[in-house]
Amino acid sequence: MALYLIRRGLISLVTLVAISVVVFSILALAPGDPLGEFATNPNISPEVRQRLREKYGLDDPIHERYRKWAWGYVRGDWDESFATQSPVRDYIFQRLPVTLAVVGTAFLVGIVVAVPVGVISAIKQYSLFDQFATTFAFLGFSIPTFFSGLLLIIIFSVKLNWLPFVFDSTIEGFWPNVKQSIMPITVLGLAGAAQLTRFVRASMLETINQDYVRTARAKGLREQTVVILHAMRNAMIPVVTIIALQIPEIFGGAVITEQIFRVPGIGRALIDGIRASDTPVVMAITFGVAVLVVLFNVIADVLYAMLDPRIKYT
Repeated sequence: MALYLIRRGLISLVTLVAISVVVFSILALAPGDPLGEFATNPNISPEVRQRLREKYGLDDPIHERYRKWAWGYVRGDWDESFATQSPVRDYIFQRLPVTLAVVGTAFLVGIVVAVPVGVISAIKQYSLFDQFATTFAFLGFSIPTFFSGLLLIIIFSVKLNWLPFVFDSTIEGFWPNVKQSIMPITVLGLAGAAQLTRFVRASMLETINQDYVRTARAKGLREQTVVILHAMRNAMIPVVTIIALQIPEIFGGAVITEQIFRVPGIGRALIDGIRASDTPVVMAITFGVAVLVVLFNVIADVLYAMLDPRIKYT
């Protein structure tokens, strides 16, 4: 196992370096001035602009800029934001709790909905419940998050006036915060549940037809015991890996959802950084998501091998 982890760690490191080079090059060569309004504001003198360019090394060769950024990122120094003139790490960590609260809750909602729905759909294959669950899953796959988010706003905010459609981080109190979090959590949670439901159903259908499940039934065990202790326990092995891979996907989906509901989290910070050509902010968030994707891919592989003894670390 140790050799496997070392090899996967080296492959992951090379992958992350390649991702960082590509993303940094795209942002560095993108049209427009990274200083944004500082470069076009007539009230700022050319001398001040030049000092800012020297401060951030914008006139240095691209490979030198990348070297400084990469070394700083490893050390935890993520540079300063071009737009706010504040440390990027502080800026991101201020917004991270909001994103973690929304994404974490949506992740749990997706699991709580998908696992029982998928299991019941497999047990009651081709029933009315199974058809409803299949329709729900296909709709969740087909409808993009920006459309479902706008639909919820129209129904529950504009028409019914039940929920606020703009997230306000200054609001205090448990219930007001719950009300403004319902719609973004619903959009992310149901999108994840739709995908996971299909995996749970397919895995359960494959498991309940195995010989050991039929043997357990033949011994006279209760159907609930057969499903939970025999079928479901083994069916969850591949599902666990899918759950691990969904975590970075939900972070990616939060970019659109946070923009729709004006949630002051990491996703909205990324969009604002792209609009302002704020390279340090965009690089820090993009590379952070890339790290999550690579990390949870490794975790998924390790979990799969730990849960299924037939899988070897080779």
